[in-house]
Amino acid sequence: MDYDGGEFFLHGVKKEGDRWNSPCISTPCAKADDDVALSRLFRFASILGYFKRGYVDITGRVWGSRIIRYANPRDTFTTVTQAGKKSFSCNHMPIVDDDQIRKALAFLREGRRLRHAHEPYSFLSFFKVIESQFSSKDRVEWFSNNLDALQGEAAKRVSELRADGVDVNEHLFQSGRCAVAHASVGGNIVDPDIPSDRRRIAADLDIIAALAERYIQVDAGVPDEMDLYKSRDRVAPWHGLMTQKALTVLKAGGQVERAEELGKLESARVSVRLWPDPPAQQFQSMALTPIGSKGGVVKFVALSPRESIALVFAMDVANGRMHTVLNEGGLCDAVELSEKDVEDYTRYLHSVIGNRIVELTIDDAEPIECEVVIPCNIIPRAPEEAVAEAIERFRRSTGPSPEVI
Repeated sequence: MDYDGGEFFLHGVKKEGDRWNSPCISTPCAKADDDVALSRLFRFASILGYFKRGYVDITGRVWGSRIIRYANPRDTFTTVTQAGKKSFSCNHMPIVDDDQIRKALAFLREGRRLRHAHEPYSFLSFFKVIESQFSSKDRVEWFSNNLDALQGEAAKRVSELRADGVDVNEHLFQSGRCAVAHASVGGNIVDPDIPSDRRRIAADLDIIAALAERYIQVDAGVPDEMDLYKSRDRVAPWHGLMTQKALTVLKAGGQVERAEELGKLESARVSVRLWPDPPAQQFQSMALTPIGSKGGVVKFVALSPRESIALVFAMDVANGRMHTVLNEGGLCDAVELSEKDVEDYTRYLHSVIGNRIVELTIDDAEPIECEVVIPCNIIPRAPEEAVAEAIERFRRSTGPSPEVI
């Protein structure tokens, strides 16, 4: 994948014999510039982990003349949260140009990783997310302004401390940050041999982790995967293909009266694929034709080159979404169908019902993905099973008649 001017190759988890290999990331570099490449990988790991609501860190490295899979088993801790073939996507990951925010993400990466290994040092890293962004006075003020915005376990811990008469702001600094970072004679420290100290830090970790995440999400404005899912306008790449009049009307929830108002979309060629696979042969360069408009939505039919398959889509410009319309379109009886037509359409239909992502591409425009279909009162079938059955049915329907036999 290409990200922020860099090239990265992501290797997923892989089972070899009885052992699962850890995921790893490759990036091109000259051997003399490996520190430059490693720094690029650290930055990429920071934003990737945050974006996927987890953590990614670099635990080892190797240089080679070709791409290879590498893992350091001694220092690697891997929790797989997405399973299945081709299940991982980090499309539309935000680019972070601000160096201060980059540092905050780096400390967050360390904090999340250490939470599974060393809670006191994890606390310190989370604290650094905030400490790296403010002066001492401004940091105290920021903590005071944000403690009441916390939810879940973090809010519960804040309430517990306040019920005991504790100044939470001061407590986080003195009994948390300073107690972990310093070990002065007679000073407040986190003693590794005292269970109550370890329990206190573990409990307070919920607060400081939530504050660190809140700073990056709210103050720095860096969206994670779910934030982006809620806010991103999926059809924005096609805005420039429409006339300004049509775009304004549709965004306001109106309708387009004449197809020519849609500009280049009126007779565009679109390729349809099940991400991340390439489009099937009949789904390449399909003719896109508008067939209706209402309430900020334009309905299109995409017709295959042989005019044997019709796929219908609804572009909701008002809400920035693209939808597959599975109950319309299908195989066209007006032409002689082939097994390949049956195979491609059946695989498409059952893959979409099984939550595969459909992506539409027009030349010179960023691909647009459709919303995932959530089937109700139906048990999705395995696409390959459905394809085999459809082809067999097609063969029976086009075979020689009993009289000829």
